[in-house]
Amino acid sequence: MDSKAATERFVCIHGHFYQPPRENPWLEAIERQPSAAPYHDWNERISAECYAPNARARVLDAQGRLVRLLDNYSRISFNFGPTLLTWMERADPETYAAILAADRTSIERSGHGSAIAQAHGHLILPLANLRDKRTQVLWGIADFRRRFRREPEGMWLPETGVDVETLEVLAECGIRFTILAPHQAARVRLKGDKAWREVPGASIDPSRAYSTVLPSGREIALFFYDGPLSRSVAFEGMLHNGDLFAERLAGAFPARAGAKLVHVATDGESYGHHHRHGEMALAATLLRLEERGLARVVSYGEFLALHPPEWQVEIVPDSSWSCAHGIERWRSDCGCNTGGAPGWNQAWRAPLRSALDALRDRLAVSYEREAAELLADPWRARDAYIEVVLDRQPATLERFLAAEARRPLDPAEQVRVRKLLELERQAMAMFTSCGWFFSDLAGIETRQVLLHAGRAIELAEELFGEPFEPAFLDALAVARSNDPAFGDGRAIYLASVRPARVALSAVAAHDAIAALFAGGAERHESPTPPEPEGEEGRIYAFTAVRRTLRRANGGSLKLLLAEADITSEITGESGGFTYAAFAWGDPNVQVGVRPRLGPALSEEEIAEVEEALRLGDPAQVVRWLDRRFPVQHALDALFGDDRERLLERILGATIDEVEAKGRDLFERHAPLMRRLAGAGLALPGALRSAAETAIHADLKHALHNHWSDLAEIRRRLVEVRDWGLSLDREGVRYLLEPAMEELAERLRRDPLDAGAAIRLEGLLDLAGALPFALDHLPAQCALYRLFAERADLLAEMAAADREGAEGLVRLMRLAERLSIRL
Repeated sequence: MDSKAATERFVCIHGHFYQPPRENPWLEAIERQPSAAPYHDWNERISAECYAPNARARVLDAQGRLVRLLDNYSRISFNFGPTLLTWMERADPETYAAILAADRTSIERSGHGSAIAQAHGHLILPLANLRDKRTQVLWGIADFRRRFRREPEGMWLPETGVDVETLEVLAECGIRFTILAPHQAARVRLKGDKAWREVPGASIDPSRAYSTVLPSGREIALFFYDGPLSRSVAFEGMLHNGDLFAERLAGAFPARAGAKLVHVATDGESYGHHHRHGEMALAATLLRLEERGLARVVSYGEFLALHPPEWQVEIVPDSSWSCAHGIERWRSDCGCNTGGAPGWNQAWRAPLRSALDALRDRLAVSYEREAAELLADPWRARDAYIEVVLDRQPATLERFLAAEARRPLDPAEQVRVRKLLELERQAMAMFTSCGWFFSDLAGIETRQVLLHAGRAIELAEELFGEPFEPAFLDALAVARSNDPAFGDGRAIYLASVRPARVALSAVAAHDAIAALFAGGAERHESPTPPEPEGEEGRIYAFTAVRRTLRRANGGSLKLLLAEADITSEITGESGGFTYAAFAWGDPNVQVGVRPRLGPALSEEEIAEVEEALRLGDPAQVVRWLDRRFPVQHALDALFGDDRERLLERILGATIDEVEAKGRDLFERHAPLMRRLAGAGLALPGALRSAAETAIHADLKHALHNHWSDLAEIRRRLVEVRDWGLSLDREGVRYLLEPAMEELAERLRRDPLDAGAAIRLEGLLDLAGALPFALDHLPAQCALYRLFAERADLLAEMAAADREGAEGLVRLMRLAERLSIRL
């Protein structure tokens, strides 16, 4: 193909990367999700399977050896949900940094960034009122600007949900283009023509950009992706072969003359999560297109700059990419769903939407009335509040209040303003599209939107002094789950939202238990004196400043008396508490919390409980707590993740004992198991269980103890494999892969680290003995980068002394074992 023809053929691949919000709205943190095990939560799991691999996608030769790492993000078009990036910035900073760097790389190459913005909270914008549309778009732009340090050219609409008013808001806010499904086009015409041509049934030509003229006179460009090609990527196995994908893209160009664009748009999770190793197929596709001159790979912004629209289009209003009935999936029982049992319906969608709409409108009236007393323009302030959401530092809040407040506000008024604005943030979050997308009212996604509604209601009742929850519950009662065990929306709300609420006193109780066990195992025969200064710590979205009054350990009894000031980092609300935390037995915990308003604990009262502790009388300590603290808590006062960590710590000795017994049972009966396996006989269940438990425990211990005998564990793994026993594949992978990555990273920093190299070889031996194959991606990438980035140092090692030469031989041996072509 000649170069001129190639330049007239453009390919753009767009990935919409997004996860539903998963944070507890009170803690502003994701608690453990067992369904994502062995990962902590689904964000972490999908990041490991998709988001991180796309920043370093492997390119293999015909022998399956790694020859190159490709940053897919710098070559495709992509958007990330702002709430997902907020999580990633904190929880996976390396991948987050790679995504931002990819956009800079694409700008250096073409003058246009590969990233586009997304409306902030994944609301179905045609179902939102104009005020919420505008805020969502402005928040999406502000989030993008803060992260990518530039203005966005395009914006992804959640579920590509669109109406004319939404396009007006995009254009008004400076967005140049968006991306829609082909069936969202109604009719087209060449600019200057008067006659329109209908394009029913997704028959629009997707190979060009279009513009639509809005009632305001503004224009915005629209791209309609190739529907059949996009479906083949998402659902029809196109990502099983990069060559096939490239050929399909190259073969999709129309025969007409002039510039032509072939483009697909899918969920970004197709590339690695929905389709294992999809990121490798994508990388191979991008390279095939470029290296064979099949087409020029571009972003939408680049294509639009080269070929502005010559055609106009009118959209199908109230339409989306994932509902054949327009936007009914998010407000009615249209038939679109994700499965469920036979006979299930989605009649719950309409009453859920109605209940939330009514709540939103009622909240808006109260917000506007109350906020007008403190803010010059309540709705302009809400639009600007995203800057505070993105940066909770005091200086940012000060700038915001200086710009938006009617007058200087005292501390109580500042808290009130922050609560008002948080109420509105939650009132938008409760419309996240995922709440309606799936098959049943009791799903975790719908429970999540109810959590946001519950937080908004709590704030409203605090601020306005009137009940909001009863009317909302009555409206929810009309919505019924398909599973009779869950009942109606009211029951689901009461079961999910009420227990999730977190008051400042609950944070104090959490702090009490955490501080009690953080005191260490050292024995204090005499109580510690009061601390002269407070100790400050962070508890999710709260800060705690603690002043210990007494801490005493007496054998199995622990006691902590303290005062604590708890402050919400979100609203600024603060409260002072006195608490007593007591632990005895294995593990019994009781905590008393009371507001620090009345008289402090006297020295006589403290002496009384210290005497009970000295006598080793837990019943007397409990009675003392009951008399002086009206509110009592137990171990479940700890928030989820910390509760698990504490239980692991408290029960560590018990767990070690169980594992030791399992290991001993395995050792004693291993000869019998070998004879049974040699005779082709199945092992009894108890012996199978003992062997599997012992092996997993040994493996876990080995990865935390660098002096463990890996050869002995490998021998046992071989036996497990030969005996047909099973191991927790995901659990073993979750243990081994990070351990290998850590060693490979050590080598990347110090290629002469013989200990790391030898240890990594030992772990590779272990992996080879497993009854299943592991993916060595993290370690493979780290070692590849060593050879790619530090060739000069490796050359020096080859020419240096014996130690350097031996180190290089070790590295080359590891590269061979990790299938890296040098």
